[in-house]
Amino acid sequence: MRRVRRIRPRWPRTRRGQRQAFQVVVLVCVLGLLPATWLRLSTDDRVRTVADVPSAPVAVVFGAGLYTGRPTPYLAHRLDAAAELYRRGKVRAVLVTGDNSRRDYDEPSAMRSYLVEHGVPDRRIVSDYAGFDTWDSCVRAQRIFGVRKAVLVSQGFHIRRALALCEAAGVDAYGVGVGEPNDATWQYGGLREIVAAGKAALDATFKPDPTFLGPREHGVTDVLALDR
Repeated sequence: MRRVRRIRPRWPRTRRGQRQAFQVVVLVCVLGLLPATWLRLSTDDRVRTVADVPSAPVAVVFGAGLYTGRPTPYLAHRLDAAAELYRRGKVRAVLVTGDNSRRDYDEPSAMRSYLVEHGVPDRRIVSDYAGFDTWDSCVRAQRIFGVRKAVLVSQGFHIRRALALCEAAGVDAYGVGVGEPNDATWQYGGLREIVAAGKAALDATFKPDPTFLGPREHGVTDVLALDR
């Protein structure tokens, strides 16, 4: 049997070839960073703290994983910020959006339980069980739950992407970037966002339908009607 010889890429030996290869590498890096640069430049003025974010009818909290059925520390910190927004009267309802694609994994219900434990009345919480990614959550907030204006809550490395996508989906939003220690999880999240920024740019441009759309729900409007 004839052995197939593998061809391995080699760095050019000539100075001209090396210069061209370097230019290609730089170009690829620049193009790869363009979406992340777009996210930062387009959203910087809308990233605030719990104390100075403008009021809005609803806070939208994005899922960030469960551990043994409970919110992970990162998700718990997002929910803590949302509970504080409610206590301060900055929002009147909280929309929790996350993944419930399996029976044994229910982010929105865990998020609701955590908020209730921390003082947010259950009647003030609305659950979106099909927030499979950030774009899906933003589109469904607008098209399914009728959210037009909101405060988004997530970690600092993710909040800009959430803001850009919700704006593209038709939600007028400010964001609260929750702070975290600069540990390995935070660094991984930052690196992941560089890659995710490319998908965000495509979603914002082409506006695909979410994985699951479904019928219009009145949960948020019903909650806000409690104040009338």
